[in-house]
Amino acid sequence: MRKPARDATYALPMMMAQLTMASWETILRRTLMMAQGTCTAAEYQRMAAEKAAAVQISTAALMAGLGHAAVLAPFVVRARANAKRLRRKA
Repeated sequence: MRKPARDATYALPMMMAQLTMASWETILRRTLMMAQGTCTAAEYQRMAAEKAAAVQISTAALMAGLGHAAVLAPFVVRARANAKRLRRKA
């Protein structure tokens, strides 16, 4: 049995919603860590490095003409992973 094709009109708004929620959670948790003085140097470096890596992958997807969802995917994956990782630290 074949998997149903993903509807592109549905996928992009869903990805944007996931990115928004995960980003808000990550920003909140990192801000609390900074306010409490528990934010490590590794966390500060991770903040910059992950964005640079996501931009690089996103740019490659854009140049390959893969579509909006492929361009947004690196940011969604990283934001959701960060939210999950920081949730465990709390």
